[in-house]
Amino acid sequence: MSSELRFGDFSVSVFGESHGAGIGAVINGLPSGVELDMDKILDFMARRAPKKDGISTARSEKDMPEILSGFYQGRTTGTPLAAIIRNTDTRSQDYGNISTAARPGHADYTGFVRYKGANDPRGGGHFSGRLTAPLVFAGAVCGQILEQRGIYSCAHILSIDNVYDHRFVETEIDRELTEQIKKRELPLINERKAEEMKARVKTASEKLDSVGGMIECAVAGVPAGIGSPMFDGIENRISQAVFGIPAIKAIAFGRGFGFADLYGSEVNDTMYMDGDTVKTATNNNGGIYGGISSGMPIIFTVAVRPTPSIAQPQKTVDFIKNEDTELVIKGRHDACIVPRAVPVVEAAANIAVLSFLI
Repeated sequence: MSSELRFGDFSVSVFGESHGAGIGAVINGLPSGVELDMDKILDFMARRAPKKDGISTARSEKDMPEILSGFYQGRTTGTPLAAIIRNTDTRSQDYGNISTAARPGHADYTGFVRYKGANDPRGGGHFSGRLTAPLVFAGAVCGQILEQRGIYSCAHILSIDNVYDHRFVETEIDRELTEQIKKRELPLINERKAEEMKARVKTASEKLDSVGGMIECAVAGVPAGIGSPMFDGIENRISQAVFGIPAIKAIAFGRGFGFADLYGSEVNDTMYMDGDTVKTATNNNGGIYGGISSGMPIIFTVAVRPTPSIAQPQKTVDFIKNEDTELVIKGRHDACIVPRAVPVVEAAANIAVLSFLI
Protein backbone atom coordinates (compact mmCIF):
# COMPACT_ATOMS: atom_id res chain seq x y z
CA MET A 1 0.00 0.00 0.00
CA SER A 2 1.39 3.41 -0.98
CA SER A 3 0.79 6.87 0.45
CA GLU A 4 -1.17 8.16 -2.50
CA LEU A 5 -3.95 10.60 -3.30
CA ARG A 6 -5.73 9.42 -6.45
CA PHE A 7 -8.59 11.17 -8.19
CA GLY A 8 -9.16 9.53 -11.57
CA ASP A 9 -6.02 9.84 -13.69
CA PHE A 10 -4.57 12.51 -11.40
CA SER A 11 -2.57 11.34 -8.40
CA VAL A 12 0.09 12.42 -5.94
CA SER A 13 2.17 9.82 -4.11
CA VAL A 14 4.72 10.44 -1.37
CA PHE A 15 7.64 8.15 -0.53
CA GLY A 16 10.53 7.88 1.93
CA GLU A 17 11.25 7.90 5.65
CA SER A 18 12.32 10.69 7.98
CA HIS A 19 15.87 9.35 8.46
CA GLY A 20 16.26 7.48 5.18
CA ALA A 21 18.39 8.66 2.27
CA GLY A 22 15.62 10.86 0.95
CA ILE A 23 11.92 11.59 0.59
CA GLY A 24 9.95 12.58 -2.48
CA ALA A 25 6.77 12.86 -4.49
CA VAL A 26 5.43 11.67 -7.84
CA ILE A 27 2.63 13.60 -9.56
CA ASN A 28 0.70 11.78 -12.31
CA GLY A 29 -1.75 13.35 -14.72
CA LEU A 30 -0.35 16.86 -15.08
CA PRO A 31 -0.97 18.46 -18.48
CA SER A 32 2.02 18.84 -20.77
CA GLY A 33 3.60 22.17 -21.68
CA VAL A 34 2.88 23.95 -18.41
CA GLU A 35 5.58 26.44 -17.42
CA LEU A 36 6.82 26.10 -13.85
CA ASP A 37 8.95 28.65 -12.02
CA MET A 38 11.38 26.69 -9.81
CA ASP A 39 12.26 29.78 -7.78
CA LYS A 40 8.60 30.13 -6.78
CA ILE A 41 8.48 26.45 -5.83
CA LEU A 42 11.53 26.90 -3.60
CA ASP A 43 9.98 30.02 -2.03
CA PHE A 44 6.83 28.02 -1.26
CA MET A 45 8.87 25.22 0.32
CA ALA A 46 10.95 27.69 2.35
CA ARG A 47 7.77 28.73 4.17
CA ARG A 48 7.61 25.23 5.69
CA ALA A 49 11.27 25.12 6.72
CA PRO A 50 12.28 25.65 10.38
CA LYS A 51 12.96 29.27 11.27
CA LYS A 52 15.51 30.74 13.68
CA ASP A 53 12.70 32.12 15.79
CA GLY A 54 13.19 30.10 18.94
CA ILE A 55 10.02 28.05 18.43
CA SER A 56 11.02 25.72 15.55
CA THR A 57 12.97 22.46 15.57
CA ALA A 58 16.76 22.70 15.38
CA ARG A 59 16.79 20.15 12.56
CA SER A 60 17.94 22.01 9.45
CA GLU A 61 17.25 20.52 6.03
CA LYS A 62 17.83 22.39 2.78
CA ASP A 63 14.74 20.76 1.21
CA MET A 64 16.16 21.18 -2.28
CA PRO A 65 14.02 19.07 -4.64
CA GLU A 66 15.83 17.22 -7.42
CA ILE A 67 13.40 16.74 -10.29
CA LEU A 68 13.98 13.31 -11.80
CA SER A 69 11.39 13.25 -14.57
CA GLY A 70 8.42 15.02 -16.14
CA PHE A 71 10.08 18.43 -16.50
CA TYR A 72 12.14 19.65 -19.46
CA GLN A 73 13.28 23.13 -20.48
CA GLY A 74 11.05 24.78 -17.91
CA ARG A 75 7.85 22.94 -18.83
CA THR A 76 5.98 19.83 -17.77
CA THR A 77 6.30 16.98 -20.25
CA GLY A 78 3.00 15.28 -19.41
CA THR A 79 4.77 12.21 -17.99
CA PRO A 80 4.99 11.61 -14.21
CA LEU A 81 6.67 14.53 -12.45
CA ALA A 82 8.99 12.97 -9.87
CA ALA A 83 11.19 14.75 -7.35
CA ILE A 84 13.43 13.62 -4.51
CA ILE A 85 14.57 15.62 -1.47
CA ARG A 86 17.72 14.29 0.20
CA ASN A 87 17.85 14.00 4.00
CA THR A 88 21.08 15.59 5.20
CA ASP A 89 20.61 16.41 8.91
CA THR A 90 19.51 13.19 10.60
CA ARG A 91 20.46 12.12 14.14
CA SER A 92 19.13 8.59 14.36
CA GLN A 93 20.87 7.95 17.68
CA ASP A 94 18.22 10.15 19.31
CA TYR A 95 15.63 7.47 18.57
CA GLY A 96 17.39 4.41 19.97
CA ASN A 97 14.97 4.15 22.91
CA ILE A 98 11.79 4.09 20.80
CA SER A 99 12.47 0.92 18.82
CA THR A 100 10.23 -0.98 21.23
CA ALA A 101 8.74 1.73 23.50
CA ALA A 102 5.81 3.51 21.89
CA ARG A 103 5.84 7.30 22.03
CA PRO A 104 2.40 8.48 23.25
CA GLY A 105 0.57 10.30 20.48
CA HIS A 106 2.73 8.78 17.72
CA ALA A 107 2.20 5.91 15.30
CA ASP A 108 5.02 3.76 16.72
CA TYR A 109 2.70 1.02 18.02
CA THR A 110 0.11 1.15 15.23
CA GLY A 111 2.85 1.21 12.58
CA PHE A 112 4.57 -1.75 14.19
CA VAL A 113 1.33 -3.74 14.14
CA ARG A 114 0.35 -2.66 10.62
CA TYR A 115 3.75 -3.47 9.06
CA LYS A 116 4.59 -6.44 11.31
CA GLY A 117 7.67 -4.74 12.74
CA ALA A 118 9.33 -4.09 9.37
CA ASN A 119 8.79 -0.31 9.44
CA ASP A 120 11.64 2.17 9.97
CA PRO A 121 11.00 3.85 13.37
CA ARG A 122 13.79 6.46 13.20
CA GLY A 123 12.34 9.94 13.50
CA GLY A 124 8.87 8.49 13.00
CA GLY A 125 9.80 6.90 9.68
CA HIS A 126 7.08 7.25 7.05
CA PHE A 127 4.69 8.67 9.67
CA SER A 128 6.90 11.71 10.32
CA GLY A 129 5.97 15.31 9.62
CA ARG A 130 9.16 15.29 7.54
CA LEU A 131 7.04 13.68 4.80
CA THR A 132 5.11 16.93 4.42
CA ALA A 133 8.10 18.42 2.54
CA PRO A 134 7.35 16.49 -0.68
CA LEU A 135 3.64 17.18 -0.17
CA VAL A 136 4.50 20.89 -0.16
CA PHE A 137 6.53 20.43 -3.35
CA ALA A 138 3.51 18.85 -5.05
CA GLY A 139 1.22 21.57 -3.72
CA ALA A 140 3.57 24.29 -4.95
CA VAL A 141 3.47 22.80 -8.46
CA CYS A 142 -0.33 22.54 -8.37
CA GLY A 143 -0.59 26.08 -7.00
CA GLN A 144 1.29 27.52 -9.97
CA ILE A 145 -1.03 25.72 -12.38
CA LEU A 146 -4.05 27.03 -10.48
CA GLU A 147 -2.73 30.60 -10.58
CA GLN A 148 -2.39 30.34 -14.35
CA ARG A 149 -6.15 29.69 -14.30
CA GLY A 150 -6.93 32.63 -12.03
CA ILE A 151 -7.24 30.58 -8.83
CA TYR A 152 -5.11 31.27 -5.78
CA SER A 153 -4.95 30.00 -2.21
CA CYS A 154 -3.70 31.28 1.12
CA ALA A 155 -3.61 29.93 4.65
CA HIS A 156 -2.81 31.67 7.92
CA ILE A 157 -2.53 30.90 11.62
CA LEU A 158 -5.98 31.33 13.11
CA SER A 159 -4.87 30.49 16.63
CA ILE A 160 -2.03 29.19 18.79
CA ASP A 161 -3.12 27.99 22.21
CA ASN A 162 -5.99 30.46 22.85
CA VAL A 163 -4.46 33.48 21.09
CA TYR A 164 -6.52 34.27 17.95
CA ASP A 165 -5.84 36.04 14.68
CA HIS A 166 -8.57 37.71 12.59
CA ARG A 167 -10.48 35.56 10.11
CA PHE A 168 -10.56 36.15 6.37
CA VAL A 169 -13.37 38.33 5.05
CA GLU A 170 -15.51 35.40 3.94
CA THR A 171 -17.06 36.89 0.81
CA GLU A 172 -13.96 38.32 -0.86
CA ILE A 173 -10.32 37.36 -0.38
CA ASP A 174 -7.91 40.27 -0.75
CA ARG A 175 -5.12 39.08 -3.07
CA GLU A 176 -2.68 41.74 -1.91
CA LEU A 177 -3.25 40.71 1.71
CA THR A 178 -2.62 37.04 0.92
CA GLU A 179 0.74 37.86 -0.64
CA GLN A 180 1.70 39.87 2.45
CA ILE A 181 0.70 37.02 4.77
CA LYS A 182 2.96 34.57 2.92
CA LYS A 183 5.99 36.82 3.48
CA ARG A 184 5.49 37.39 7.21
CA GLU A 185 7.58 35.66 9.88
CA LEU A 186 4.37 34.27 11.33
CA PRO A 187 1.64 34.02 8.67
CA LEU A 188 -0.98 36.23 10.32
CA ILE A 189 -3.58 38.75 9.23
CA ASN A 190 -3.11 40.73 12.45
CA GLU A 191 0.66 40.88 12.94
CA ARG A 192 0.23 42.35 16.43
CA LYS A 193 -0.65 38.85 17.67
CA ALA A 194 2.77 37.43 16.72
CA GLU A 195 4.64 38.16 19.94
CA GLU A 196 1.84 36.85 22.13
CA MET A 197 1.73 33.62 20.13
CA LYS A 198 5.51 33.22 20.35
CA ALA A 199 5.33 33.73 24.09
CA ARG A 200 2.76 30.92 24.44
CA VAL A 201 5.01 28.55 22.49
CA LYS A 202 8.10 29.47 24.51
CA THR A 203 6.22 28.99 27.76
CA ALA A 204 5.16 25.51 26.68
CA SER A 205 8.72 24.70 25.59
CA GLU A 206 10.12 25.79 28.96
CA LYS A 207 7.69 23.36 30.58
CA LEU A 208 8.96 20.60 28.25
CA ASP A 209 5.51 20.64 26.67
CA SER A 210 3.84 21.72 23.42
CA VAL A 211 0.79 23.63 22.15
CA GLY A 212 -1.54 23.32 19.17
CA GLY A 213 -3.82 25.67 17.28
CA MET A 214 -5.91 26.24 14.19
CA ILE A 215 -5.24 27.21 10.58
CA GLU A 216 -7.71 28.90 8.22
CA CYS A 217 -7.34 28.39 4.47
CA ALA A 218 -9.09 30.10 1.56
CA VAL A 219 -9.11 29.27 -2.15
CA ALA A 220 -10.38 32.11 -4.33
CA GLY A 221 -11.27 32.18 -8.01
CA VAL A 222 -12.76 28.68 -8.23
CA PRO A 223 -15.61 28.90 -10.75
CA ALA A 224 -19.10 27.72 -9.85
CA GLY A 225 -20.04 24.16 -10.77
CA ILE A 226 -16.80 22.36 -9.86
CA GLY A 227 -17.14 19.17 -7.82
CA SER A 228 -19.61 16.31 -7.32
CA PRO A 229 -22.28 15.31 -4.82
CA MET A 230 -21.98 12.83 -1.97
CA PHE A 231 -18.68 10.91 -1.97
CA ASP A 232 -16.56 12.91 -4.41
CA GLY A 233 -17.31 16.50 -3.49
CA ILE A 234 -14.91 19.35 -2.85
CA GLU A 235 -15.11 18.82 0.93
CA ASN A 236 -14.31 15.13 0.45
CA ARG A 237 -11.19 15.69 -1.63
CA ILE A 238 -9.84 18.57 0.43
CA SER A 239 -10.38 16.56 3.61
CA GLN A 240 -8.61 13.52 2.17
CA ALA A 241 -5.61 15.64 1.19
CA VAL A 242 -5.51 17.60 4.45
CA PHE A 243 -5.66 14.48 6.61
CA GLY A 244 -2.44 13.36 4.91
CA ILE A 245 -0.80 15.91 7.24
CA PRO A 246 0.06 13.97 10.42
CA ALA A 247 -0.83 16.71 12.94
CA ILE A 248 -4.32 17.51 11.60
CA LYS A 249 -7.14 16.15 13.77
CA ALA A 250 -10.24 18.05 12.55
CA ILE A 251 -11.53 20.06 9.59
CA ALA A 252 -14.55 22.33 9.21
CA PHE A 253 -15.91 24.17 6.14
CA GLY A 254 -17.47 27.61 6.45
CA ARG A 255 -19.15 27.89 9.84
CA GLY A 256 -18.30 24.26 10.54
CA PHE A 257 -19.34 23.19 14.04
CA GLY A 258 -20.91 26.62 14.51
CA PHE A 259 -23.86 25.45 12.40
CA ALA A 260 -25.03 23.34 15.34
CA ASP A 261 -25.92 26.40 17.46
CA LEU A 262 -27.72 28.54 14.86
CA TYR A 263 -31.04 28.82 13.04
CA GLY A 264 -31.38 28.15 9.34
CA SER A 265 -32.28 31.79 8.84
CA GLU A 266 -28.92 32.73 10.34
CA VAL A 267 -26.73 30.51 8.17
CA ASN A 268 -28.50 30.37 4.79
CA ASP A 269 -26.46 32.47 2.35
CA THR A 270 -28.87 34.81 0.59
CA MET A 271 -28.16 35.22 -3.13
CA TYR A 272 -28.05 38.20 -5.48
CA MET A 273 -26.93 39.13 -8.99
CA ASP A 274 -23.70 41.07 -9.44
CA GLY A 275 -24.01 41.88 -13.14
CA ASP A 276 -24.11 38.45 -14.79
CA THR A 277 -22.59 36.67 -11.77
CA VAL A 278 -24.49 34.94 -8.98
CA LYS A 279 -23.07 35.81 -5.56
CA THR A 280 -24.08 35.36 -1.92
CA ALA A 281 -24.29 38.12 0.66
CA THR A 282 -22.63 35.86 3.23
CA ASN A 283 -20.46 32.77 2.86
CA ASN A 284 -21.39 30.65 5.86
CA ASN A 285 -21.14 27.46 3.79
CA GLY A 286 -17.56 28.10 2.72
CA GLY A 287 -18.29 28.38 -1.01
CA ILE A 288 -19.59 24.80 -1.33
CA TYR A 289 -23.14 23.42 -1.69
CA GLY A 290 -23.81 19.74 -2.32
CA GLY A 291 -20.09 19.14 -2.78
CA ILE A 292 -20.01 21.67 -5.65
CA SER A 293 -18.41 25.12 -5.78
CA SER A 294 -20.69 28.17 -5.71
CA GLY A 295 -18.13 30.62 -7.10
CA MET A 296 -17.57 32.19 -3.69
CA PRO A 297 -14.24 31.65 -1.88
CA ILE A 298 -13.76 28.13 -0.55
CA ILE A 299 -12.91 28.52 3.14
CA PHE A 300 -12.09 25.87 5.71
CA THR A 301 -10.42 25.60 9.11
CA VAL A 302 -8.28 22.79 10.51
CA ALA A 303 -7.25 21.90 14.05
CA VAL A 304 -3.56 21.11 14.61
CA ARG A 305 -2.76 18.97 17.63
CA PRO A 306 0.06 19.85 20.03
CA THR A 307 3.31 18.23 18.93
CA PRO A 308 3.30 14.74 20.53
CA SER A 309 7.09 14.69 20.98
CA ILE A 310 7.54 16.35 24.36
CA ALA A 311 10.51 15.98 26.72
CA GLN A 312 8.50 15.16 29.83
CA PRO A 313 8.65 11.58 31.17
CA GLN A 314 5.56 9.72 29.91
CA LYS A 315 4.02 6.38 30.75
CA THR A 316 3.80 3.98 27.83
CA VAL A 317 4.30 0.32 26.90
CA ASP A 318 7.12 -1.77 25.51
CA PHE A 319 5.25 -3.52 22.72
CA ILE A 320 7.89 -6.23 22.32
CA LYS A 321 8.14 -7.20 25.99
CA ASN A 322 4.42 -6.46 26.53
CA GLU A 323 5.07 -4.52 29.70
CA ASP A 324 4.52 -1.03 31.07
CA THR A 325 7.45 1.36 30.93
CA GLU A 326 8.37 5.05 31.07
CA LEU A 327 9.81 7.02 28.17
CA VAL A 328 11.66 10.32 27.78
CA ILE A 329 11.68 11.45 24.15
CA LYS A 330 14.95 12.81 22.83
CA GLY A 331 15.64 14.59 19.54
CA ARG A 332 14.78 17.94 17.98
CA HIS A 333 11.11 18.84 17.84
CA ASP A 334 8.83 21.85 17.38
CA ALA A 335 7.06 23.00 20.54
CA CYS A 336 4.31 24.11 18.15
CA ILE A 337 3.89 22.76 14.63
CA VAL A 338 1.19 25.28 13.61
CA PRO A 339 3.38 27.90 11.83
CA ARG A 340 5.16 25.31 9.69
CA ALA A 341 1.89 23.52 8.92
CA VAL A 342 0.35 26.60 7.28
CA PRO A 343 1.93 26.11 3.81
CA VAL A 344 1.29 22.35 4.07
CA VAL A 345 -2.45 22.94 4.46
CA GLU A 346 -2.31 25.37 1.55
CA ALA A 347 -0.46 22.75 -0.54
CA ALA A 348 -3.06 20.09 0.25
CA ALA A 349 -5.85 22.45 -0.83
CA ASN A 350 -4.03 23.17 -4.11
CA ILE A 351 -3.72 19.47 -4.90
CA ALA A 352 -7.38 18.77 -4.17
CA VAL A 353 -8.76 21.74 -6.12
CA LEU A 354 -6.54 21.12 -9.15
CA SER A 355 -7.73 17.52 -9.28
CA PHE A 356 -11.18 18.78 -10.35
CA LEU A 357 -9.78 20.88 -13.18
CA ILE A 358 -7.46 18.57 -15.11
